[in-house]
Order: sequence, then C-alpha cells, then structure tokens
Amino acid sequence: MKKVVLAYSGGLDTSCIVRWLAEKGYEVICFVADLGQGLGAGEDLDLITARAKAAGASKVYIKDLQKEFIEDFCIPALKANAVYEGKYLLATALGRPLIAKHLVELAHKEKASSIAHGCTGKGNDQVRFEVTIGILDPKLEIIAPVREWEFKSREEEIEYAREFNIPIDVTKKKPYSIDRNIWGISIEAGILENLEQEPPEDAYMITKSPTQMSSYAKYAEIFFEKGVPKKIDNKSYSLKDLIVYLNEVGGLHGVGRADMVENRLVGIKSREIYEAPAATILQLAHRELESLVLDRELAHFKEMVSLKYSELVYYGLWYSPLKESLDAFVEATQKHVSGSVKVKLFKGSCVPVARQSKFSLYNKELSTYGKEDKFNQQLAEGFIRIWGMPYQRKV
Repeated sequence: MKKVVLAYSGGLDTSCIVRWLAEKGYEVICFVADLGQGLGAGEDLDLITARAKAAGASKVYIKDLQKEFIEDFCIPALKANAVYEGKYLLATALGRPLIAKHLVELAHKEKASSIAHGCTGKGNDQVRFEVTIGILDPKLEIIAPVREWEFKSREEEIEYAREFNIPIDVTKKKPYSIDRNIWGISIEAGILENLEQEPPEDAYMITKSPTQMSSYAKYAEIFFEKGVPKKIDNKSYSLKDLIVYLNEVGGLHGVGRADMVENRLVGIKSREIYEAPAATILQLAHRELESLVLDRELAHFKEMVSLKYSELVYYGLWYSPLKESLDAFVEATQKHVSGSVKVKLFKGSCVPVARQSKFSLYNKELSTYGKEDKFNQQLAEGFIRIWGMPYQRKV
C-alpha cells in the first residue's frame, strides 16, 4: 500500500478524507498540529485519535507546535504589522506553512510518497500547503480529495460520516467551517454565506456579544522589547501565557471580531468572520509604539512593507525570497521598538490611551501650544515657500 500523510484536524472534511483515501487503497497516517486550538493532554487528544482511527487511519501523530508557531510565525507577523485588507490578522494563513513543514518532515520519516490535505479548490489553504510543500520537497505527490471527490455539499459529507460511523461534531443546523489556533479563529460557511445576514452569536467562540459585555472599561499596559511583547501591567509572561491572557480579557470585552468580504487568492470574494482578541490588542499596541519611536520616512515606508508582507503571508509565500528579505528589513526597524502602551478595552473596542518609551521621538517643547513652546514659528514662512516652490507656475 502507498503511504500518505494527511493534515488532519479532526473535523468533518478531514475525517471523511481518511475513509475516502483508505477506500482508494492508501495507508493513511494522520498528522495533527497543536497550534493552540484548544487541544488538551487528555480527552481532546484521545477523541481526535479515536476519530481518526475509526475513520481508517493506521497511525496518528499529534505534535505541540505552539512555541514554534508563536515565536517563528506570529511574532514576525506582529513586528511587520501584517493585516490583510485592513481586517484579517492572518491566524490561519500563518499556521499553514508551519504545518506543511512538519508534514514534509513526517513524510520523510514514514517514507510516504504523498501528502494530502482537506482544502477546497476555491480556498487559499490549498495554495499555502502545496506551495510550501513544493518548496521544501517538490518530489512529494500532493492529494487534494475535496477537489475531486463526489460530495457536493457539507450535508453530503455529514451523511457519509454517519454511514461509516465516524463521530463528528458538526450538524446540519450549525454547519460552520472553523479553523482555530492561539492567534485567532476563522469561521465560514453556513448562514455566513448570506451577506445580508448578521452573523449569529452561536458562530462566535471566544468573544462576548455587546449585550454580555461589562459596563466598565478594562485597562492593560503592554510592555515591548524590540517589538516583542514581554509584560502586561508590569508582570512578566511567557509569550504563550501573554497571548492566552489577552485572548481571555479581550474576549470578555468583545475585542477582536471582524466580519469581512475578502479577496481570495483564487480570484473570488468570500465572507468570513474572525476572532482574534490577543492579536488585535497586540497589533494596535505595537503600531502605537512604532508611531512614537520610528521617524516619519521609516514609518511611512514600513506601511507599504506591511501591506506587501500581509499579501505574501495570505498568498502562501512564507518561504519565498521576497518574504525572507522583508523579514530582515522588519527586524531592523524593531531596534528601538521598546516601551509600553496602555490600551482601553470597552464594549468591543481597543483604544491606545497612553504610551512611553526611552526612544521616543516626541518633544513636548516643540509640540506644545502652551508657554513652554520653543518652536520658532517664524521659520515656517521660509519652509513653506521652499516646500511649495516646485509646484508654482507662472501666471
């Protein structure tokens, strides 16, 4: 039997894929990447393993990649201020190249000739997986069952799973497709495909609705060292614990929701909703600190880099030469991004309200309109004449 390593989530699609591949004569080896999607050391892991085995898998590998994911993927994206189309903080997109890397390593270990995934033919993740796999080992065959199998809807997949007694959580009444990791949650399908319909509250997983939010604001002061968050309210945290804490407190105040119609890589528009409390808070605080310590030309140029960086991540080009080159630029910009930013969390909003840094470029004596003002306003007339001179025409 030919061996295939499957990127397995434990959800509807990949559970059906295990059985589908087994029926095609493959020995299926499942790989589950723990990126902080809520897997535990007990029942959750046992349930996922049992589900994969029930579907026909010969082996199930589960690997905790949270530390690598945070340090090597989330933090570089945070430093780059990577946000796709102004809303999406790229949680799913950041996880795919890491999973693909470990799929290739497992395929080598198991001497498998193929790698399979559960991505659709109209989605972005197929590109992210396959481009990364092609970069790391172009000899591996890639199998994408959803692009070729007989099922035309998630409802048909549900019936298929029931036929083979594969335990699944999804129902016809709540047929959402969900991808979750510690950096955020992506939710699509079902009623969300109706653009005129407000997302129902049962679609959200970690953020509270406005009716459930506290009437009191929550303040949090976040401390950074060279662009990396280190403390909250002067208390040190590991990166994982810091993100977990901000997800909890941000979720309680409804921070981090996004409802967007985005431009997919394959050329279509799709409606997705996202939850990313910690990523939202950190990104806003990080940008605010940069506005204090970066000079104007560097700050403005970095905005262009951030846009391109987010596109490269979204497009599955994490290991591309351009993205790696941009990483070097971004890292150089973080030399003075140290200090703290206090944010106010209140009824779904996150607003920076105070900031400080020993590398601050703010000079109150030049900015003030009070009696401490030391700005020589008489210089302004000459500056304006010189600045506007290239644009003056003879009348």
